[in-house]
This record gives sequence, structure tokens and C-alpha cells, in this order.
Amino acid sequence: MKYFLLLYFIAYVTLVFFWRFYQVRRMTGINPVVFRKSDDAQDFIGRVFKLVFTVVVLVILVNSFLPSLYRFTGPITWLEHSTVQWIGITLLLLSLIWIFIAQYHMGQSWRIGIDQENRSPLIENGLFRFSRNPIYVGVMGTMLGLFLVIPNALTLSVLVLGVVVISIQVRLEESYLFESHGATYREYQSRV
Repeated sequence: MKYFLLLYFIAYVTLVFFWRFYQVRRMTGINPVVFRKSDDAQDFIGRVFKLVFTVVVLVILVNSFLPSLYRFTGPITWLEHSTVQWIGITLLLLSLIWIFIAQYHMGQSWRIGIDQENRSPLIENGLFRFSRNPIYVGVMGTMLGLFLVIPNALTLSVLVLGVVVISIQVRLEESYLFESHGATYREYQSRV
């Protein structure tokens, strides 16, 4: 179990970030990572996501290679149960599959951040028929799964902070999509 999270994390980053980045870059010639170094809300969220990612990496490395340091992460011992852990593992695996499918449905429109320069079509098919933000639903499922597998103060912080930041990001993206697609987006928003 101690190496499961490390292997999962490598697969997750490879499939969800590097593979999708490569695919979109190859298909469009566009860099799909559009966070910059400004001080606006969008770029601040990008920096918070990097912080959350760093904490996740550290928690997984401690769990895999330095288990004696785990006690310093603020374990929530009443959740350290094999059933809870298996629920978390299941959620991690389902979330990875869900995100991969949602990204596939997004195709060339997939971005990390809001791309003001390259307008993309509104995606309404696949998982986007059921959720306007299926990738974020999957990311939140991943964070919840991680917390259930390693229940401690750090993974709980990642979960709470991640949900808050994703909620803000969704609102920024929805404003942008309304500006870009107008009534078409409002109609989609009322349906889904």
C-alpha cells in the first residue's frame, strides 16, 4: 500500500497533465497552460494550485519513504481504517478514469487556466452533458480519495483549500464562457 500512492501519483500526473498537455500542444500548437505571473485572481489561483500540488507531493513522499514522519502530519486516527482506505483507493481510481474521459471529451479545448487569446468551442457532449465542470468534479474526487487513504491534517487542508479554489476557478471560467459564447452558454448553463 505504501507505494500505491506513489505509483498512482505518477500515473495521474502523466495521464492528466503531461499526456493531455502533449496532445493539445501537438493538435493546436498552443500552450494549454495559460497561468501567468500577474496579480489577478486567475494567476493567484494558479499559484495556490501549485502550493496544493506541492503539499500533495510531500505527503505522498512522506507516506512512501519516511513513514516515521507521518505522525507530524496530524493523523486523524479514527479514520485510519481499512474500509475507509479502500473507499479512498476506489475513489482515486474512478476519479482518474473520470478525468481522463472528460479531458478526452474536451479535446483541443482543454486548458489549465483561462485562455483569453485562443477562443475554443463550447463543449456540451460526453460528460459535459451531465456536468459543466466534470474535470473539476474528478479533481475533487481525487482530493477526497487522497484524504480517505491518508487521513491527516495536511490532506484535509488540501481537500478544503482545493474545493474553495476550484469553486472560485469555476466562477471565473463561467464568466469567461458567458463573455465568449453569450446566450449559447446561458442556455447550456440552464440545462446542465
